Amino acid sequence: MPKVQVHVIFKGRVQGIGFRFTAERIASQLGVAGWVKNLPGGDVELVVEADKNTADNFLDRIRKQFSNYIQDEEVDVAAATGKLDDFQIRF
Repeated sequence: MPKVQVHVIFKGRVQGIGFRFTAERIASQLGVAGWVKNLPGGDVELVVEADKNTADNFLDRIRKQFSNYIQDEEVDVAAATGKLDDFQIRF
């Protein structure tokens, strides 16, 4: 199955709640590559590369974990670049 890259901006009360560290833990469990970082306006930006089913599972787990905090999201899906080897928290 070809890999996809999913780029998401999560909006809401998504900073200061362990979002990035939880994303890193879930990524490690699922073996996905990518990164997550806080944005200056209070949103969180996330990029993940994996096969579509794994990427969907990853995002479903994020959404479930933070359902009380995520108010909106912008999602873009494209073909994976293959340039991401691991999952990182960016600062």
